[in-house]
Amino acid sequence: MMIVPRLTVEVDRFPIAGSFTISRGSRTEAVVVTATIAEGDIKGRGECVPYARYGETVKGVRDLIIAQMGAIADGVARHDLAGLLPAGAARNALDCALWDLQAKRESRAVWQIANLPRPKPVTTAYTLSLGTPDEMGEAARRANSRPLLKVKLGGEGDDERIAAVRRGAPQAALIVDANEAWSEVTFQKNVEACERAQVKLIEQPFPSDGDDVLSGLKSAIPICADESIHDEKSLDKILDCYDMINIKLDKTGGLTGSLKLATAARAKGMGIMVGCMVGTSLAMAPAMLLQSFAEYIDLDGPLLLSRDREPGLHFEGSRIYPATAELWG
Repeated sequence: MMIVPRLTVEVDRFPIAGSFTISRGSRTEAVVVTATIAEGDIKGRGECVPYARYGETVKGVRDLIIAQMGAIADGVARHDLAGLLPAGAARNALDCALWDLQAKRESRAVWQIANLPRPKPVTTAYTLSLGTPDEMGEAARRANSRPLLKVKLGGEGDDERIAAVRRGAPQAALIVDANEAWSEVTFQKNVEACERAQVKLIEQPFPSDGDDVLSGLKSAIPICADESIHDEKSLDKILDCYDMINIKLDKTGGLTGSLKLATAARAKGMGIMVGCMVGTSLAMAPAMLLQSFAEYIDLDGPLLLSRDREPGLHFEGSRIYPATAELWG
């Protein structure tokens, strides 16, 4: 007898340790949507994090996923999802659930199915939330044993924040993320502050509709697109403005879209960072498979939570280990 796949959707909440603050505001919990596709006793799971910056709500994403129950029951394939859903959180949850389901069904790892290198333990960036220079300097001191820190910035006063973080963590490699908060007026001053602090990477300095400004500005530090890049379709328009891109499964619509974007970006000479929203280990596990494409890994979501899924990924400091089959893939 043929087993009909069955889709269920849940909204889960995980408290953040303290709060998570960027230029657009603060959060005290991660609200995630989890899709589970079951074939008898076999289940595949995928997690996504709806993001208001991209016009998403938890209810809207949940409803989008629920609307695909019929397609899932009919046996929709991963490559068909792009015709049903836009790139974004909803497609990500379903795509990753289908990857996980296939892996469980075939008793093979997703990296084998996708013909990728076996994932290894890697060092992830650890995020310092936006605050005053004194607050961020203290946060850097508490995290100064971590080898790679990602510094959230917010506009005015960022040069002081960068200097304070460097004093607090003199040995750590630094990358900074402006989350679209800089302007042409502050750009040069902030870049010079980054150069003094030996920052390795500057992420999304300007609003995504102001990318053209970057083509006329100079920086010895690589500039990385985040809000300006979603999937393979948006790659060509940023090539003249950025040196690198931040690939997140919640933007590309899952591992399938991320692999396409990573392959295309590499072919065009772009550097890659693999990033995440603030989610649990279930969201990070599939992103770990992109490590062979990336110069930087930023999958610290579980480290920012006061409670993760069980079982979750194993961390040793900033060292993140690949998922077990019990978690995903």
